[in-house]
This record gives sequence, C-alpha cells and structure tokens, in this order.
Amino acid sequence: MVGRVRELHEYTFRQTSTSASTFPKRPSIAPKPCIDIKHIRDNPDLYTQTCLDRNYLSLKDNPRQIIQLFKDWKQIQDSALKARQRNKDVLNKLKTQNPSDTANTSQARDELLLEAKSLKGILSKFSDEEIELDNGIQTLAAQLPNLTSKGTPIGKEPRLLGYINHPPTAASSANHVNIGNELDLIDFGGASTASGWGWYFLKNQGALLEQALVQYALHVAMRHGFSVISPPSMVYSHIASACGFQPRDQGGEQQSYTIAQMENNGKPEMTLAGTAEIPLAGMKANTTMNECDLPLQVVGASRCYRAEAGARGLETKGLYRVHEFTKVEMFAWTTRGGSDAAFDSMLMVQKEILQSLGLHCMILEMPSRDLGASASRKIDIEAFFPSRKGKDDGFGEVTSIEHTPQANV
Repeated sequence: MVGRVRELHEYTFRQTSTSASTFPKRPSIAPKPCIDIKHIRDNPDLYTQTCLDRNYLSLKDNPRQIIQLFKDWKQIQDSALKARQRNKDVLNKLKTQNPSDTANTSQARDELLLEAKSLKGILSKFSDEEIELDNGIQTLAAQLPNLTSKGTPIGKEPRLLGYINHPPTAASSANHVNIGNELDLIDFGGASTASGWGWYFLKNQGALLEQALVQYALHVAMRHGFSVISPPSMVYSHIASACGFQPRDQGGEQQSYTIAQMENNGKPEMTLAGTAEIPLAGMKANTTMNECDLPLQVVGASRCYRAEAGARGLETKGLYRVHEFTKVEMFAWTTRGGSDAAFDSMLMVQKEILQSLGLHCMILEMPSRDLGASASRKIDIEAFFPSRKGKDDGFGEVTSIEHTPQANV
C-alpha cells in the first residue's frame, strides 16, 4: 500500500528525470510544465546542494546553467526590444511619406524599405533564439529534483521512527514459494510458459487472499475519509514521464512497458502504468482546484506493471520484483499548509492495517539518497520476513508514503 501527498495551489505538470533524453515526445495536448524558475535562479546553492544530497551529481551545475541561459535570454530580449522600437519608427516614417514626392524622398523610402526588411529578419532570429534559450532553461529545471524536507536524513541511512507489533517468538524459515506450491496457492511454472519469468498465477485461496487484502485496505481507507476510485491501467507516456516514470533508467535499462501502436497514427504514445499514482495524478492535470474542495483524498486498487530490468537471483525468487502486481494507492491533493495532516492520515491508515494483520514492522524515515526526484519526504514501513533473515535482517518494504510539494506532476 502506498500513499502520495500532492501539495498545490495550481495543479500542473513537471517532468522529473535525471536525463532529458529519456523524456517521451510531449504532444500538443500534454499539460505544459509550470516550474518556479525564479526560485531556482534566486537559490542556486540550495538546488545544487539538493542534487548533491540526492546523489544526482550530473545535475549539480543545472542551477548555474539556468542563470547563465537567463542572462543570455535577457540580453536577447533587450536587443529585440531596441530592434522592435527601430522597426516601429521605420514603419511610421514609411506611413508619413508620399510616394509621389521627389527622387530624393523616393531614395529614402527605398532605404527605409530595405531597413524594414532587414529588421524583420533580425527580429525573427531573436525570436528563435529566445525560444531556444527558454526551452533550454525549462529542460534544465525539469531535471532538478524537488527540495528535500528538513526532516529527511541526509545520506544513505534511514532513521528509525518506531515499530509495529512484537517480533514473532517462533517463526518458520519456510519461504512463500515452498508454502505456495505445497498448498497449491501459486503457479510459477505455468506463468513462465504463458508470460515468462517474473509473472505468476495466484490460485485458489491465494487468489482469494489477494482480493480480501485489497478489500480490507480499501475499507480502512474509506473509514478515514478516502473516496474509492478504480483507475485505468494505461496512460499517455508523457503523463507517466511527468510522474517520474521513464521508459529507461540512467543506465539505459528498460523500466516501463510501452504499447505498440500503428505507425504515424497521430496518437500519443501509451504506457502501462507502473502504479495507480500515474493515472490518479493525471486525473487532475491542467486543473485549478478550489481551496474549499481540499484536501481531496482518494484511494484506488490497480494492476501495476514494471519492467524491473536486471538479473534475477535468490533474493528476487518468487513474488519479489515481479512484472505485474496489485497495489492499493492512496492519493491526496492539499493546500500548501495542509500536506502534513494528509501525510499523517495516510501513515495512520497504513499502521492500522499492518497492526491488525499482526505483522512485525519497523517505520523508517527514508534518507535523501532514497528519495525519488519528485518527493521531498518519504516514510517506508518494512515488515519482517522470517525466510529472508540473510538480507537486511529479514525486513522488506511493504508500504510507503511520499510528500511531493507544489504538485510537481
């Protein structure tokens, strides 16, 4: 179960990535990114330090580059303003001249016409340069991560906030693969034939257990004021990109599944959603929400699709790092001052569910290097897996909550 808090005034899209080359082409219908460029120019050291804290070393010079491009843009603006004023003066002189006047006047008119033609080309060149510089500024700004929350630990190590339930006194070391096969709950062999490695069939009580857990999570969230939504599984690729889900990671490995479409059909590229966060975020894109309607809290269950590139081994055997799974997502839009309350509400829901299920868990404030580009704060809850004591002392993430300020998607 995952929670996302979006803090906003005007809900707009911002792409979050460490590589502009991984962005899918943004069609004309896509929401236009809206980024506070002035804040970046006024606080370059703050954004540079954020990149260093997040280990986005390739982006640390972006703020300085934005400042330089803005200076170049201002110079062109000033030059263009002078050229426009001169062009206006020339056109006014042409209007006041009489074509039937003397030869000298005719010669002056010809000179003015030549100057007007030259100024038109100069202004067109200035316009192209302004657009190019502005696009460069927007691209550099879109790559920057959000500012990190003051409460987020800097570095690699999370901060322990507490535990849920007591550790089991006598835990079996049998793993879920053996248990699932013995009780006829999971079929990996059939799934590998039908779909390949990384997929699975849940069977009998295993399938019913999944549905029961989803229903239970939805009903707990509803008791806490969340409205239920059933989101689509397919989204435009530019919507997924705006949420930070790129087709490929920095190493060029595939991360998401795009849908094959007829060539030159004029339609934007489609992607299978890696999480319900993506369609839920897209639901209110290009929308200005009234403050009286906030916070708006929704919860939805969906199938999620992840390419999860990389080698598979013992640590990912079974239902770990699979390509398709069901997840319940809480999502909230809040005012700028209301995000903490929404964040705490989501944490309360997650703690209630895990405590009632009797799972031994620890609550972690995640460090800066574990945050995605759009998040300013993240809390993970990790449950104890007796069969995985050899990795991270047997703990693994089962829920998380992220806070994204000013609606960066």
